[in-house]
Amino acid sequence: MFQQGSTRSTAVRRAGLVAALGLSLALVTACDGKGGASGASSSSKDRSGSWQAGDCGGPDPKQTPDGYRALGCDDPGATFKALEVTSAGILPGSVQCPAGTDLMIRVSVSYGSSKDGSKGGGIPTHTVCGRNLSGDHPGDAGAGGGQLVKGDCVSSSAQEVACATAGHDAFKVLDLVKEKEQCPAGTSEPMELTLSIGRPYDVICTAPV
Repeated sequence: MFQQGSTRSTAVRRAGLVAALGLSLALVTACDGKGGASGASSSSKDRSGSWQAGDCGGPDPKQTPDGYRALGCDDPGATFKALEVTSAGILPGSVQCPAGTDLMIRVSVSYGSSKDGSKGGGIPTHTVCGRNLSGDHPGDAGAGGGQLVKGDCVSSSAQEVACATAGHDAFKVLDLVKEKEQCPAGTSEPMELTLSIGRPYDVICTAPV
C-alpha cells in the first residue's frame, strides 16, 4: 500500500537571518489539486505489487480520504499517470521526481493487520511520480505546488508560492545548487539551506520576481 509521506521543515539562512522553510519534498499535492504542497499524505495498494512508468491510478474508496490504487488509464476513476517509478528513498527529501510531477506516492509492502481488519504498516519499496490526467498541474514550474524546481517562485521565507499570485516579497527560482558560488548570473538572493542528507541542493538561487 502507499505509506504515509512526511513533510520536512528545515531552515534557510538569508541576509544573516534564520527563517522557516516549509518545502514539501517527500509528498506533494494530491491528484485532484486539493490540498497544498505541504501537509498531504497518501496510502494505497497497487494491483500487481509493481508499478511502471505509464501506469495510471486514482483514489481508493477503501482507503479514504487519501488512498490511491492502480487503475487502467481508460478507467473513469483514473486521475494520474506515473511519469517515473523510483526508489522509496531513505530520508525525506532524498527522492527527486521529474519536472511536471504533481504528486509523489510512496509504495510499501504491507504486513500485518489490526484486530478490526485495518491494514498494518509496511516496508517502503519505491515512489511513484505522478502527473494529473486533468488539466490541473500544480507541479508545473511556477504553479505553486509539487517539488521546488527552476522557474518556481518562493516567498522571503523560502516557501513555494504560485508565481501568478506572488506578493512583492516573492522571488523567482533561477537554479538549485550545492554552493552559492554555483548560482547563475542574475542571482541576487541566494538562500542557503541547512544541511539535509540526500537533498540534491543546498542553495536556492533567486532574484526578485
